[in-house]
Amino acid sequence: MGSAKFFVTLCIVPLLASSFCSAQLSATFYASTCPNLQTIVRNAMTGAVNGQPRLAASILRLFFHDCFVNGCDGSILLDDTATFTGEKNANPNRNSARGFEVIDTIKTRVEAACNATVSCADILALAARDGVVLLGGPSWTVPLGRRDARTASQSAANSQIPSPASSLATLISMFSAKGLSAGDMTALSGGHTIGFARCTTFRNRIYNDTNIDASFATTRRASCPASGGDATLAPLDGTQTRFDNNYYTNLVARRGLLHSDQELFNGGSQDALVRTYSTNGATFARDFAAAMVRMGNISPLTGTNGEIRRNCRVVN
Repeated sequence: MGSAKFFVTLCIVPLLASSFCSAQLSATFYASTCPNLQTIVRNAMTGAVNGQPRLAASILRLFFHDCFVNGCDGSILLDDTATFTGEKNANPNRNSARGFEVIDTIKTRVEAACNATVSCADILALAARDGVVLLGGPSWTVPLGRRDARTASQSAANSQIPSPASSLATLISMFSAKGLSAGDMTALSGGHTIGFARCTTFRNRIYNDTNIDASFATTRRASCPASGGDATLAPLDGTQTRFDNNYYTNLVARRGLLHSDQELFNGGSQDALVRTYSTNGATFARDFAAAMVRMGNISPLTGTNGEIRRNCRVVN
């Protein structure tokens, strides 16, 4: 990952520093303090994904929803308490964010090997990568050294995570606000090549959108009625347990499940890139991996900021 090293080097120069810089993140951050970290995470993710492949998508989504709210700081992992309101019950997460127990398991094992050393934010970043790899997707070097937030923001989760009803302009704007390009957004949306969505998130599309393949709409309506059945699941693409480029092939065929998915291929600025990814899985895999590193660099807490949580669900 020469480009990642180059980015980190650039960020050391003060004139180029910004909220998106991650000068203190390093692939070797735990090389001496927790040398077995990556093996521990990979083994736990292997067990989890082998038991339930959907967990790879769930963990990937947790990482995305974490990074888009005040940066990649583990804030999404915090439980609500009588005196603390976290992000788990924000609209994009309530009844849909899942995989927290997997992170708990990894954290317990990491603490046993090197206590009070590795942040929950870094564990989530590694777990997201490993889930993608376990379903046949690309690998990437994860820069490490994030620290955990002592706070969370339900209001930011409600306002800064794109909704399934988003337009292309909204998607581009919301990713741009995090320092990510329209191309990054289109590549990262390819994470929808794995996992499922709830009926409530795609009902309006299959009953009201016009840019949808008729037979696809009919198939999806069979398990997602016009009312009721909100929690009924449908695969985001037809190969939901394999990380491939089928998501983009579906978009070209007007078979995107979410309105926000189909917006990427609807006569707009991302059509050409979607076509490229639909015919060239290797290009998609490369761009997805690079975009995941950039997303993981969003405003991390480093140095003496934040803390290393002992339990990912509560502040120390």
